Amino acid sequence: MKNKSSDASEVVILERCWVVEFRSKTGVSIVLKFQSGEPDLYLEAASKPDCESWAVALGEANSEGLQNKIQHLQRLVMEIKEERSSDEAQQFLPTSQLDSLGEPQFTSIQRIANEPKLEFSLACKDLVAATRDRKLNTFIQVSVVHPAEHILTRYSSTEIVEGTKDPLFLTGVTFPPEYPIYEETKIKLTVYDVKDKSQDTVRTSVLPDHKEPRADVGRSFLGCATFRVVDLVKSKEQQLTLTLRTSDGGKTVGTIEVNLVKMGELEEGETDHITADTQDQKCALVRECTATEGLSGKDNLPSLNAVLRNPVCKLYRFPTSDNKWMRIREQMAETTLSFHVPKELINLHIKEDMRRNQELKDLGELAPHWDNMRKSVIAHCDQMLSMYQDTLAELGKHTGSSFKSSCSKGEKTLEFIPINLHLQRMHVHSPRLKDALYDVITVGAPAAHFQGFKNGGLRKLLSKFEAERRNTGYQCIYYSPENTAKAKEVLSNINHLQPLISSHADLLLSSASQRSPDSLKNSLKMLSEKTELFVHAFKDQLVRSALLALYTARPGCVLKKPAVHRNSAEEGDDVQHQDHPSQIKRQDSIPHHSEYDEEEWDRVWANVAKSLNCLIAMVDRLLEKDDISNIKEGENEPSAADSKVLHTGGDWYEQLYPLVITLKDCMGEVVTRAKQSMAFVLLQELACGLPQCLMLTLRRDIVFSQALAGLVCGFIIKLHTGLHDQGFLQQLHTVGLLVQYEGLLSTYSEEAGMLEDMAVGISDLQKVMFKVIEAKSEDFLPIITGRREHYIIEVQLPAKMFELLPQEIKEGKLLRMYPVLFNVGINEQQTLAERFGDTTLQENINQENLELLKEYYKLFTEKMPPDCLPHFQEQNDLKGLLGSLHQNIQAKKRKNVEIMWLAATICRKLNGVRFTCCKSAKDRTSMSVTLEQCSILRDEHQLHKDFFIRALDCMRREGCRIENVLKNVKCRKYAFNMIQLMAFPKYYRPPEGTYGKADT
Repeated sequence: MKNKSSDASEVVILERCWVVEFRSKTGVSIVLKFQSGEPDLYLEAASKPDCESWAVALGEANSEGLQNKIQHLQRLVMEIKEERSSDEAQQFLPTSQLDSLGEPQFTSIQRIANEPKLEFSLACKDLVAATRDRKLNTFIQVSVVHPAEHILTRYSSTEIVEGTKDPLFLTGVTFPPEYPIYEETKIKLTVYDVKDKSQDTVRTSVLPDHKEPRADVGRSFLGCATFRVVDLVKSKEQQLTLTLRTSDGGKTVGTIEVNLVKMGELEEGETDHITADTQDQKCALVRECTATEGLSGKDNLPSLNAVLRNPVCKLYRFPTSDNKWMRIREQMAETTLSFHVPKELINLHIKEDMRRNQELKDLGELAPHWDNMRKSVIAHCDQMLSMYQDTLAELGKHTGSSFKSSCSKGEKTLEFIPINLHLQRMHVHSPRLKDALYDVITVGAPAAHFQGFKNGGLRKLLSKFEAERRNTGYQCIYYSPENTAKAKEVLSNINHLQPLISSHADLLLSSASQRSPDSLKNSLKMLSEKTELFVHAFKDQLVRSALLALYTARPGCVLKKPAVHRNSAEEGDDVQHQDHPSQIKRQDSIPHHSEYDEEEWDRVWANVAKSLNCLIAMVDRLLEKDDISNIKEGENEPSAADSKVLHTGGDWYEQLYPLVITLKDCMGEVVTRAKQSMAFVLLQELACGLPQCLMLTLRRDIVFSQALAGLVCGFIIKLHTGLHDQGFLQQLHTVGLLVQYEGLLSTYSEEAGMLEDMAVGISDLQKVMFKVIEAKSEDFLPIITGRREHYIIEVQLPAKMFELLPQEIKEGKLLRMYPVLFNVGINEQQTLAERFGDTTLQENINQENLELLKEYYKLFTEKMPPDCLPHFQEQNDLKGLLGSLHQNIQAKKRKNVEIMWLAATICRKLNGVRFTCCKSAKDRTSMSVTLEQCSILRDEHQLHKDFFIRALDCMRREGCRIENVLKNVKCRKYAFNMIQLMAFPKYYRPPEGTYGKADT
């Protein structure tokens, strides 16, 4: 140490000491603490960067730090020697040279389609600790040396096994189908001893692949071993026993066993008896497999590959209660639907809004008050339409990842995209049991994050808006939400049916010109069915009352001038109905029924039915005459002259043409009037709440878009996995599909608003219907049609898969969805809500959705045989579960997570689709999904009770969900702190060392 005069005043030996950095009131300080018990040494730094650099320098300025650097350099030298060994040298090619070859010059690994390329499990024996009395806490880091490169890439790690020199690792290693691994690839296994799990920051932070972490951050190097993939794949026993050596390659520190894993294949007479010598590994673990049925054939690949992207695979082996191995493959994949569905939906919104704006413009002349109102509405609508178009354009520019990270949830350009949408799948292979798949869709709660939650979410905002709209006074006419929805339905029916009727009428005339009786009958049948639907659409009091309201909004009604019929509908009315006065004296007040002919509308739309009846009667007469002519021709051959007279006099086309034109004219008059009246209703809805109405529509569209993307993903995955399950397919078209959402949001602060958004978005999914069609091209992405409040999703399947469907589904039967939401807040904010706030929102949502679930169960029991489902053994099972769910919801117990467990179990037993949601689908969702997976293994696959917690920790520490955290925030840490976790239910807490400060 030096004083101000630069003379040395004190010498500090930096051995057996550690550095502590902290902020004081005056600046940033460093404290040196000594193991010898000498007084602490306080050093002052000029700034925080100086403090950090000094802390690093002082921490490494000792013999241990120097020794670590030397060991690190020795390992690097050894790796370089390995990579450049003479027998391998020709296999390592630069990436650029490899690309120029056109095809890899390496040997591919033989594998089944859509299965991982390589999977193996790991165990160590006779590990040697650095000190004799130390109990080892070890894990294995797996690295890959690609044959075309000179760089060592860290790939994965096992879990930490504590207190044993013979660790048996439950976490295996799996390489997905897309991973570039070949027989020539080398795999390096490095064993570490963890001193302090909470300080093992290397395993929870992101480092460049070519950089090794500091060795003094909670772990120490024990030994390493390297093998080539071909040695494992082609070994007779499908097992390698490798010697672990220190970094200099001299000292042996134990052995490591690598066992090749092939899920589902029979291993004749081959078992591994591995007996643990610690409390955590007491039972003898036997590895034994039986044959299995294929779960996903190669025919499924094209359509699934169109939907799923960037899979992450993890492999585990857990002991069963009878001391046998079960194997678990955990998979996670993002989906292209995250962007495809919102873009399709926004495109439909744009078309619908453009059509509505045109319908408002086509209302004709209105009184000044109504006309000004219309101009204001159209101006606001055009502005909103422009916003949708800009959003679609921005999404069209998006490239790269198929998912929206949790950090992007507040971005305006991505507000229609679901947050962190992934498929989470668990594939279980158990001894003596069939292989099983368990799928959960994980997604951030559908909510309008960019718009915020200052005034609550959709549930509150819609209720408040409707109350205010009732009190708008004289400025506009109030129509209930039901009437507004009915107006939109009528307009949709008009736009759908009118072109169909016109098309069928033309086909009828074509059949008549060809004089084809069978074709004529079929064309008439289709025309009759569509026309009857068309007529039925207008049998509603709303149309009649809206026509009256529109009548009073015309200019003449205000100015007391004679009516001047400026639109074709009114001119046609005068021509057809001479008894109606051509000029009506209008008044300022709304006219009485005596002044407005209400029955006129009935006559107008009834004319369509009369025209159809005339057409049917004419076709019947023509066919009857044709039958008589055929009989006479059969009895006596007529002369050529008689035949010519018969055909000329009986020209079907000429006799049907006038009647078809009359039908089209009558239909056109109905369409014009109905469109104007329904557009007037929509004008009132918009005018009563500008601009709140449009902003609420936008918010609802955003939330619905996020919810729909998840639903489409869930339906497609469920359809693929259930294609060979005839009971499920029968249930799908007979009853519909149950879709159960598990919410983990609190009812405090902003999350209460998110929950309100989510509840409305999920409820809106009831208006979605699915239809399965045969794909006509290689594009298997779903097609979305319809309008707000009524969408049809067409899911495309390849021909071979389509043939497996029941006839009802193949014929295009629409499939209904039954979405239900159960929410239980589990974090510290929910603690505040329970003690100082309000949990009514959660209670109401759970109660409402319990009734919906009971309704679905009632439909199921009425329409399906009791033995149709593989999980369904007795009716009483589900009755008991529903009863327990009802009791738990009524109990109003704090953080009653049993509600979610029961709802999830009921959903699986009813062949439903499972969703798990929290704010970002990252932290709380990961805790819930991993707990659900381990609970299934325990309850359905006999997971050994002593290994439940360890299995849970494996999945949370090294499983797919920690990879999901990494994808979102570039850090392998769940965003929890110790204080937060104290408020969490016991089984929702992550293992030590996997959580800490991280941006969410």
